[in-house]
Amino acid sequence: MNKTELEIRKKSPVQIRNKKASFEYHFIDTFTAGIVLTGTEIKSIRAGKASLVDTFCIITRGEIWVQGMNISPYFYGSYANHESRRLRKLLLKKREIRRLESEAKTPGYTIIPTLIFIDENGRAKVDIALCRGKKEYDKRQTLKEKEDRREIDRAMKHY
Repeated sequence: MNKTELEIRKKSPVQIRNKKASFEYHFIDTFTAGIVLTGTEIKSIRAGKASLVDTFCIITRGEIWVQGMNISPYFYGSYANHESRRLRKLLLKKREIRRLESEAKTPGYTIIPTLIFIDENGRAKVDIALCRGKKEYDKRQTLKEKEDRREIDRAMKHY
């Protein structure tokens, strides 16, 4: 990921995060993928009406799909409104999909969407990560580090 990609993500008006992912998993590698949307889905995403809770990616027949992503129906939509939870295809290069597929076959590894954002051209993009599940003691360590950072921030505000 280069500097301009980070700037685009920071400037994006929409940033829908999977907050639980960093607590539940160690990120091994990350990719940015396009997402195939239908009808009014992009309008709902621009309104911030999407959720990445309990989502994961599956690879079938050389294609990668995100399952469990909730994009709420568009409020002003009519009969052409979309289904809120459906399989959505992600757009990655074949080389990247093959690499993800081979690494995700390892026990304990999975592919998780971590962020939805709008790029400079107005397209919805998804950051996905190859992840390994954390053990219980890793989660406790993460909580302790988070609490320590909070304490330091509080102490710095008082000075």
